[in-house]
Amino acid sequence: MNAIWARTLWLLLAIAGLVFAPVAILYGLNWGLTAGIAGLFLLLSLHLYHLRQLMGWLEGPLNSPLPRGRGVWEIAFADLHRRVRIRLSQQQVLSETLERFMQAFQALPDGVIAFDRHHHIEWLNERAETHFALSAATDCGQALTNLIRHPDFVAYLAGERFAEPLIYRGGRVDGLTLMLQIIPYGAEQNLLVSRDISQMERMETMRRDFIANVSHELKTPLTVVAGFSEMLADDFETYGDNEIRQYLTLICEQNARMQHLIEDLLTLSALESGGSPPNEERVELEPMLRSILNDAQALSGGQHEIALTIETPSVLVGCANELRSAFSNLAGNAVRYTPAGGRIDLIWRMHQGCGEFVVADTGIGIAAQHLLRLTERFYRVDRSRSRETGGTGLGLAIVKHVLTRHHATLEIESAPGKGSRFTARFPKRCFRDTGSADREADPLEVRAIVKQMHEPDLPGAVGM
Repeated sequence: MNAIWARTLWLLLAIAGLVFAPVAILYGLNWGLTAGIAGLFLLLSLHLYHLRQLMGWLEGPLNSPLPRGRGVWEIAFADLHRRVRIRLSQQQVLSETLERFMQAFQALPDGVIAFDRHHHIEWLNERAETHFALSAATDCGQALTNLIRHPDFVAYLAGERFAEPLIYRGGRVDGLTLMLQIIPYGAEQNLLVSRDISQMERMETMRRDFIANVSHELKTPLTVVAGFSEMLADDFETYGDNEIRQYLTLICEQNARMQHLIEDLLTLSALESGGSPPNEERVELEPMLRSILNDAQALSGGQHEIALTIETPSVLVGCANELRSAFSNLAGNAVRYTPAGGRIDLIWRMHQGCGEFVVADTGIGIAAQHLLRLTERFYRVDRSRSRETGGTGLGLAIVKHVLTRHHATLEIESAPGKGSRFTARFPKRCFRDTGSADREADPLEVRAIVKQMHEPDLPGAVGM
């Protein structure tokens, strides 16, 4: 700009000289001086006009176009225009960078709240809004402690010992457990980072319960085996043949129980590990179900009436071993929890394009409040009854995982004193040949829903 003003001054002097010299020669010194002054006035007016344009542009909106000038002003305006373009380009880059930065913060799986040294909220992302039931539109500028008033959080914020995170429960969102940590940055600025650990906490609780349940389930048979083994080892000669046979029988039974439990645990572990999907095998259901019928009759020992009905021979696509395990568990549970003299029906049928394996019994039934938890590992309604029947508490958990891997569902209908019906429903995609899927089932349908039975609970209801 200094160069421009210097050029302007020299131009004014040159123009004044050009005007003043000829006039002074022709008309004398006075006329030459007058003409020079007039020329300077005209040039000054022109410069004032351009200066006014410049001042108007500076006072106007940021996006207003630069005025057009002549002479040195054209050079000045061109230079300003170039600088404006550079600045606008830089601002555009900064704006895009800031936008990407804000989008990155919004995409974080953790909640983030930025607040100042007075604990006033400056910014928060959508996940933080969900974690604390806040709104960026209305809560920015509010004091953090006015919105999150939990005593543990207030003490954590006031203590300013942020090296360790805070486990935050009982906040404004029910059932949510958060891990909070405050990260100082900049000039007395802070970030509150929140992470939802509700699922991790539930998984840890399940892990502890699982270990406790396995330990409990193994403790009883191990106690029996160890006790009778020590008795026989310490004083074998004092026992008669019948006593020895009885003790060895008990040892074998408890050993078999532990082996069954371990096999179920390994099966469930393999299913829950998220391994490869079921093998694409052709599974002929009729021979499999007849084999399961024989197993159920053997388990019953002639104490129950067990019938198998195959309305439509079908071929499933999946893993034969897994399907047999699931169907066998359903049939075995029906035998175990149906009193002697009861009836058990095993039914395979096609209905509305879906295949259904139904196990219906006349057993003691299950109260409504237990239905939704039956597929949890080791969940039992009556533990003593389960031990008497030899169940491990893992059967329905295995059934659930097998059916899930085969895109099928397990649906339960039961009431105390009226028996139970378990329905494994397979969609059309599970069948190699679905031509028979259009054939309707018997009019006597089993409702495949889990529903609350509005009948009084009877004592003795058991889980599977």
